Amino acid sequence: MFQHPRLALGVLAASAVLASTPARAQGPPLTRDAAGVTIRAARIDAPLRIDGKLDEAVYATLPSINGFIQADPNPGAPSTERTDVWVLFDNDNVYVAARCWDDHPERIIANEMRRDNGNIIQNDFLGFGLDTFFDHRNGTTFVVNAAGGKMDGQITDERIYNGDVNPVWDAKVGRFDGGWTMEASVPFKSLRYRPDAEQVWGILLRRDIRWKSEVTNITPIPQAKAQNGLITYSYEAKLVGIQAPQHGHGLEVKPFALGSLTTDKASHVDNALDGSVGGDLKYGVTQNITADFTYNTDFAQVEADDQQINLTRFNLFFPEKREFFLENQGMFAFAGSGSVGGTNADVPTVFYSRRIGLNGAVTVPIQVGGRLTGRMGLFSLGVLNIETKADTASRTPATNFTVVRAKRNVLRRSAIGAVYTDRSTGQFIAGRNTAYGLDATFSFFDYLNLNGYWAHAASSRQADGDQESYRGQLDYAADRYGLQVERLVVGRGFNPDLGFVRRTDIRETFGQFRFSPRPAHSKRIRRYVWRTSVLQAETGAGRVDTRTADAEFDIEFHNSDRFAIQPSLTHEFLPQPFRIASGVTLPVGAYDYANLRVSYSLGQQKKRAGTIALDRGTFYDGDRTVLTLSSGRVEVTPRFSLQPTFSLNWVNLKEGDFQSRLVGGRVTYTVTPLMFVSALVQYNSSTTSLSSNVRLRWEYRPGSEIFVVYNDQRDTRASGFPDLANRAFIVKVNKLIRF
Repeated sequence: MFQHPRLALGVLAASAVLASTPARAQGPPLTRDAAGVTIRAARIDAPLRIDGKLDEAVYATLPSINGFIQADPNPGAPSTERTDVWVLFDNDNVYVAARCWDDHPERIIANEMRRDNGNIIQNDFLGFGLDTFFDHRNGTTFVVNAAGGKMDGQITDERIYNGDVNPVWDAKVGRFDGGWTMEASVPFKSLRYRPDAEQVWGILLRRDIRWKSEVTNITPIPQAKAQNGLITYSYEAKLVGIQAPQHGHGLEVKPFALGSLTTDKASHVDNALDGSVGGDLKYGVTQNITADFTYNTDFAQVEADDQQINLTRFNLFFPEKREFFLENQGMFAFAGSGSVGGTNADVPTVFYSRRIGLNGAVTVPIQVGGRLTGRMGLFSLGVLNIETKADTASRTPATNFTVVRAKRNVLRRSAIGAVYTDRSTGQFIAGRNTAYGLDATFSFFDYLNLNGYWAHAASSRQADGDQESYRGQLDYAADRYGLQVERLVVGRGFNPDLGFVRRTDIRETFGQFRFSPRPAHSKRIRRYVWRTSVLQAETGAGRVDTRTADAEFDIEFHNSDRFAIQPSLTHEFLPQPFRIASGVTLPVGAYDYANLRVSYSLGQQKKRAGTIALDRGTFYDGDRTVLTLSSGRVEVTPRFSLQPTFSLNWVNLKEGDFQSRLVGGRVTYTVTPLMFVSALVQYNSSTTSLSSNVRLRWEYRPGSEIFVVYNDQRDTRASGFPDLANRAFIVKVNKLIRF
């Protein structure tokens, strides 16, 4: 067994602490055999003090879990640094603690503290996942980095990651001469599990040593899945020994109070003072089934959308950010929507929760709603019903929304399911709108997946037409080779008003091949990636609407940098005139054009990070040059960061020349892992708008928050300083009460 040279010093220091939390273990904390890895949790008699110091006697008296295994860069080899983990529990909480040794603690990367920020996993971190139903495919993941930043998310079917759910839990970190330490507590009330006294769960344990670009896990995980090691529950260890309390009905109430001061020039509203109250209620119907209710729901605290430049003839997709719809979001996902790694943009989303309570950019008041989610044996069930009020400003009538989703696990990692949606009055066509469908995912071996669905959607007043959509996909995603083959059909009349459809009347065929070898002895290059793909979309009448041929050559470096060259050829037919910019309209016809994209990405763990890209080529009947900066980040201090972004488009067409500019940035100051202030400022020349969104979020106690939000939008067409279009100042306070 690998022993760290400073291990004895740490054990002696811990042993000097007066015994305060005696532990009772019924066997060794970790065993490895032909069946896999088994971890045994130990009961403690008194709660741990979550301070990150690891100074309780249990850490000296109870053997640790260790022996982490690399998934990258040397899969199967022992970790180059020792990691000691303890899994404990008492009557109220599950505890996971770790001592993360490091030969060069001065190199530890710890520059992000804001909860759920993606850069947390670009730091040194310790993560654990709990599969409380031991179905090897679903769970809740928790991550703590060396700065104390917390990240959490729900995993559905090892494919869908929902990082916007915020269960109640606590974590703290500390430092010692040989590395860093972490303590975390997860209340049993924050988890759902079977009603057995003696629990058998699955557990994932992962440590990333970022300055080495080393990914390690307590179980062997293939290199191809290294970056997804905290969602691949089929590689989990078995967790035994936990004696969980009976949940009872697990009642939680979360009331809120809100005050606002609003100006809206279009509606002739000037500094209108308003206030409201409402709240959410959560009730455990059974140990496995949870009911949620919401009244007078308000999402004023939600961060503004990141704006996008759209030079296509199709609608843009914006992700859901509202808390009520994010919880258990994966339970309602249909046909792979929301899958890790993305999905074909043309695949319809049958249930798109942003259709509820939003009509374009206008907020429609939600009066009342309920949701029922849970698992019954091999089945999972989700039922949602929401009632929105009438909104005269957007001419939106009172509407009822219903969604029913059911799914059954089959085989080891496969599932079949069905969905039904109903909207009492259509958004685009008057009359009731319904959609229903069947989907299936079959996973074989480690890397082969077969996915498919069939769906029907239409309005009661819609004329008869092709109202169906279906898809079949084969996906092989090994480390060295990858292959995707897909057939997608979306009928002309396919209209799920509670969903999102990018384009209709298409018969689309797609194929992609990838070859990604890893140099055997390179100290700089992790792997090369060659990728080529072809897509053709035809109408029902057989006309080719879109044909693209893409190629890509990437170099991925061990320091997480990436260089890419991407040539592409595009054929597109415009069936009707396309207004691409103010005063510039492309006529009906077929267009062929080519583009070359060159980009370089700096790893997000660095003090200066981001992707800079240059596109140059022909475009419709002219040419286009694009310069973009995305995922930009500049670390001023570990607490203070700047995130610049821009997209500059210079387009020259026969019908006219134009420029489109999107320039923005986010400034974030993290006071503590539970409090931050951020400001998002964006200028979009396409909409001639300058918008600002400033937010303070303080989780003053677990699950309870205070938000202070300032929003404004200005019209840049006005001379001098842009004219104010609308403005709002909002204060919102909520409190979680658990019974």
